[in-house]
Amino acid sequence: MDRSAVEAVKARINIADIIRRYVDLKPVSGRWMGACPFHQETKPSMSVNEDEGFFYCFGCQASGDVIDFYMRINGLEFRDALEQLATEAGVELKGYRQNQQDVERSRRKKLLMEMHDEAQHFFRNCLGHAVGQPARDYLKRRGTSPEIIERFGLGYSPDDWHGLDNFLKGRGRMPEDGVEAGLLSKNQKGNIYDRFRGRLIFPIKNLSGRVIAFGGRIITDGEPKYLNSSDSPIYKKGEHLYGLDVARRSMNRTRRALLTEGYMDVLSLHQFGYEDACGVLGTALTTDQVKRLAGLCNRVDLVFDGDGAGRKAALKSSRMILLQGAKCRVVLLPEGKDVDDVLQEHGRDGFEQCLDNARDGLDFCLKTLRDDFSPREIMDWAGSFLSELKDPALAAFFLPRLAGGLGLSEAELRRTFTGDRAPARGRNEPAPAASPAPSAVRKAAPREKESRNDRTYLTFCIKYPEYIPYLEGQEMHSVLSTEWARALWEKLRVMQPGEDALSRLNPEEKSFFIQCRNQLAENPLNGQELQQEWSFICNSIYETRKKAYLRYLRENIRLAQEQGDRALLEQYQRAYQEFLGRNQ
Repeated sequence: MDRSAVEAVKARINIADIIRRYVDLKPVSGRWMGACPFHQETKPSMSVNEDEGFFYCFGCQASGDVIDFYMRINGLEFRDALEQLATEAGVELKGYRQNQQDVERSRRKKLLMEMHDEAQHFFRNCLGHAVGQPARDYLKRRGTSPEIIERFGLGYSPDDWHGLDNFLKGRGRMPEDGVEAGLLSKNQKGNIYDRFRGRLIFPIKNLSGRVIAFGGRIITDGEPKYLNSSDSPIYKKGEHLYGLDVARRSMNRTRRALLTEGYMDVLSLHQFGYEDACGVLGTALTTDQVKRLAGLCNRVDLVFDGDGAGRKAALKSSRMILLQGAKCRVVLLPEGKDVDDVLQEHGRDGFEQCLDNARDGLDFCLKTLRDDFSPREIMDWAGSFLSELKDPALAAFFLPRLAGGLGLSEAELRRTFTGDRAPARGRNEPAPAASPAPSAVRKAAPREKESRNDRTYLTFCIKYPEYIPYLEGQEMHSVLSTEWARALWEKLRVMQPGEDALSRLNPEEKSFFIQCRNQLAENPLNGQELQQEWSFICNSIYETRKKAYLRYLRENIRLAQEQGDRALLEQYQRAYQEFLGRNQ
């Protein structure tokens, strides 16, 4: 990557404007503050420095520039995030060195995205004309408002085997490309035809608002009731959620997601004012979908049917959400009713009653286990749940709740599933000595002091880059003891005034750099305080170099003594005494 391409994009994109799409930002002391979308937070813990172009969360330490934020919030790779922001900024990525496979991959993705834009135009046009009358009648019977139809971009696919196929051909598109995009289908005989026929069309969009797939609902007799686009180079159904592009702003405000199953359920919820609703895409909830939701809110309310299948789905989904450390509630609807039924028949009051009766996700799981599972199945579920918790803090949080909810001994549950079983020993055999605490091990770790010194020096460089040339004259490189510090110093040393520093740094360096700049913003030094800090840094560097030189002299004195070289011994002893005399 030519850094000039990254810098050109960042020069034209305002980081606060991008983050404001996902987070409610408010001005605080010359910066912007908002609730971090990357962990469970209700208070404004994320700082956005508009002038320097970075964000930093004081809670989870997420940090980076506008490209890092865009990658993380949208679940994108660096290349894809840069391409999307470059398109938005009007920057041509001429300096982006790609191999031929990358070039072809980007070209194909762009082609498929354009074909989806054209298909969306076709479907929406059909809904508004005579051919779309059956779909308009259906939407009217369902009570779907024109505003919701417009907001979600609904369309209609005519009951025609080649309606979209011919439309795309008229735009110069090849049928085989339509098959790869998931817009057309191909049978075993090689015949290509429209995938969606006689269906109400729901466009599926990524978080940037671009159409990447479609869902279709039959509005007459036929099977299957719902049909979705197949996976393609621009769409993986296990990664996306229907309506998330519309709901994300409300989720950032309410810190909640209402997650349901059907397209029409999502539309009804939005129409009745529940604008933080989204839906799964014809499959069971996936870990990728949960991670995406957890980045936008801290609680997921699962809205499922009250029948056996709905309860089973709720159990599986709740478990998945809890494993990610997010809050979860289960909203069970009256048996035989879906969300749309409840809202159309009883309005908001009826649905609010269902929300009021929602169960905590873990409580729901434990009650379902006690009611419907055998003892062996309960223990298997508990063991599997505990073993999949990656965060020890979460395991400590859930373990007593699991034990209490399942009527088990916490100690036994801990020994059974965490390997915390004491080894057997003889009656008179003394207990083994306790292992040192992790903190004690860390304190004894070699070179920690040197690493801490490295951070002190580099923190000063990052806060006050105008001093770097003077520190170079002090030979600061000679006192850096760790590889990461020497690498970062080299990058800082060659930076030009006003240069975008972050584009030079790797993720670890970038995080450290942003923390230092935040410290400067919180507590800037000037005048005498800055002079004192500068003197401390210079003295510290001098003392470190002095100690290193004395170690060098002592080592050579020792070697001269071992070798019996009297002349060399006297030479090093004299140098040692002279150096000490000069430094009194």
